[in-house]
Amino acid sequence: MTTLVTGAAGFIGYHTSRRLLDRDERVIGIDNLNDYYSVELKKSRLQQLQGNRDFAFKQVDFSDFKALKQALEGEKVRKIVHLGAQAGVRYSLTNPFAYAQSNLIGHLNMIEFARHADGFEHIVYASSSSVYGGNTDLPFSVDDRVDNPVSLYAATKKSDELMSQCYSHLYRMPQTGLRFFTVYGPWGRPDMALWLFTEAILAGKPIRVFNHGDMMRDFTYIDDIVTGVVSCLDNAPADDGTRHTKGSDAPHRVYNIGNHRSEKLTHMIEILEDALGQKAEKILEPMQPGDVKETYADISAIQNDLGFQPTTPIEIGIPKFVEWFKKYHNL
Repeated sequence: MTTLVTGAAGFIGYHTSRRLLDRDERVIGIDNLNDYYSVELKKSRLQQLQGNRDFAFKQVDFSDFKALKQALEGEKVRKIVHLGAQAGVRYSLTNPFAYAQSNLIGHLNMIEFARHADGFEHIVYASSSSVYGGNTDLPFSVDDRVDNPVSLYAATKKSDELMSQCYSHLYRMPQTGLRFFTVYGPWGRPDMALWLFTEAILAGKPIRVFNHGDMMRDFTYIDDIVTGVVSCLDNAPADDGTRHTKGSDAPHRVYNIGNHRSEKLTHMIEILEDALGQKAEKILEPMQPGDVKETYADISAIQNDLGFQPTTPIEIGIPKFVEWFKKYHNL
């Protein structure tokens, strides 16, 4: 069995590839190694994977369909975990075309590639909790309307869900979309709050706390996220008339993957301070454009269907991240 993982040098892509390799599966990882954040960090993740003989890496931009097909020519890909994307809410305010190219054209390329792959079984792809926009009804449910995005990033991710729904309807191709909620942990992303706060506190610099700290997030530890991804990969939606999506019997479904606990940003900072043994100097700032005040995942759908149950609270996960961060930076 060969599984293709896009964004394999990324945070979730690296951990997912590692989990699949631990199950003795063959993994083809692709990534364009762009410089949205540290390329060296991405290469370091890849080094952790490339020692495994069942892992093959191809540097390719999946938004270039011709290059994608050439890179995968002759490969018998049966499943895809499509995690590659242009991430980040604030970056989308200044670099909108990067999101259209990677998240719209790139997603279309992946599902079109899957449509023509012989014996193809299932594609699991990354959506985002950002699709909920300014929803105020908590926790966020997959049955909520999500047609009021507050960032271009969110709009592209909702568009991905719509394209996948269309392809599943037209071509009966099994697909599962996952709305991730604030993923953190070892080998995480440098543009995320936990990394930025940790780096600043250790350097004796102040941290920027938006909306004056009045924010809440459903922080989800990476190991729990990967457990959900792999469980979905192993359980493709059946094309048997079941209504996986409201109003449709297409073999396509969408799940929230979160910790099912919404934590105050100030509480997260307190746990981080304890793990570092240092207090943070805080600069309180207003809400940023495109950001949302609260996120909280209703995970009942994936719990009921697949038995998913997160096990890592931030009181355990944040110290694990700090331990890795210090080791990685030789601190």
